Amino acid sequence: MKTVGLTGGIGSGKSTVSRLLEIMEIPVYAADTESKKLVDTSPRIREQLSAKFGLQLYRDNRLDREMLASLIFGNKENLQFANSVIHPAVFEDFRHWAEKCNNVSFAVIESAILFDSGFNKTVDITVNVSAPPEVRIRRVEQRDRVSRKSVQARINSQISEKERNRLSDYIIFNDDVHALLPQVENLVHVLLGMRRL
Repeated sequence: MKTVGLTGGIGSGKSTVSRLLEIMEIPVYAADTESKKLVDTSPRIREQLSAKFGLQLYRDNRLDREMLASLIFGNKENLQFANSVIHPAVFEDFRHWAEKCNNVSFAVIESAILFDSGFNKTVDITVNVSAPPEVRIRRVEQRDRVSRKSVQARINSQISEKERNRLSDYIIFNDDVHALLPQVENLVHVLLGMRRL
């Protein structure tokens, strides 16, 4: 079974692509969602984060996300430590999940930080959902009801679109110009080895 890493910057529409893949009965592991569950439920993550940042990091058996954010924001060492604890646990969870996906040719891990986290090195194929900055800003402004400035700050904190495209094996353009569904269908055909001309 092949593993596929699906990524895209904020507002690119990677979750929409994931939903289309799921409709086509392709199993998709949403790393961002699953990591939020894991930091609450994994004893190993809890033990390591608490040892570094203090027992008060967990309240009522849940990670205090605001506290963690305040500890890692602007602190490269703390950020690297948190990532070194969380990212391997997420990928291990993905591997266990993928092993249970019987009778499929490939399984997908959707992650906003596919390249930042190093997940790209552990999958067979990487796919970027690409959209121009203006389109992405507009989508996030409408979806999250946030200011343009805050969206731009989030975009600036991620690796560039150009770099994501360069690092990816396959690009899906979700730019409100190219039809999305035929591109996703073509991706599936390519992955199944039935490449279209």
